[in-house]
Amino acid sequence: MSEKLIVEVSDHIMTITFNRPEMYNPLDPESYFLLAQAMYRLQHDDELRVAVVQANGKHFSSGLELDKWAPIFANGEYPDLPPEHLDPYGNKGEVLTKPVIMAVQGICYTSGLELLLNTDIRIATPEARFAQLEVQRGIYPCGGGTVRLPREIGWSNAQRYILTGDEFTAQQALEWGMVQELVERDQLHEHARSIAKKIAKAAPLGVQAALRSAKTCRVHGQEAALKTLFTDLPKIMKSEDAKEGIASFLQRREAKFTGK
Repeated sequence: MSEKLIVEVSDHIMTITFNRPEMYNPLDPESYFLLAQAMYRLQHDDELRVAVVQANGKHFSSGLELDKWAPIFANGEYPDLPPEHLDPYGNKGEVLTKPVIMAVQGICYTSGLELLLNTDIRIATPEARFAQLEVQRGIYPCGGGTVRLPREIGWSNAQRYILTGDEFTAQQALEWGMVQELVERDQLHEHARSIAKKIAKAAPLGVQAALRSAKTCRVHGQEAALKTLFTDLPKIMKSEDAKEGIASFLQRREAKFTGK
């Protein structure tokens, strides 16, 4: 895989690292497809339970490498993904049902912010800054920002920043609930991994069913989620992990789950 994106796997955790720090980790089409390939692997590899997305360098991402994307945007169509790729922005195709944690430092602009909005747990450094600044570049957010940012921080808060392209701070993001924790830079990646380890120790089938139910509610509404609330239960209750969970509870010990 290209060194633009480093993918590492250990302890059931996939770590995806943006690796063009000298350019502030912009997203070009190649990086997008590499990320989509990694997300497909996360979804379909039974050994993988959770992912951490992070970046090397002072900044998470300056956003789109606009000159590389302009010809694609001019077609008026969302990028067409080949087989064994999963859209990391959640706008098209298969829905990811394994958790993704994102750790952000420095600036997180345009496509970086839209990527964050499609993850499940977000942590940032206190000095991190966010912006959906596409309108200052002659375009508009087309990676889901217009849909997800209002849902995350409220309609008027979102329009204040989408329509001006202004920055907002990590403290604002924390107060709005868009990020869950502020962590110092030297502890950021370690803390993200500590959260991932807790998720990886939990029952994988249960984690995925919980996330799938929550995403159903978020996208299709509460009624749809309630209708399918018990759909996964028969399979899970027959699993080895369910037996292990009950046994560990009765024996007052830590459970060891296999995802089976």
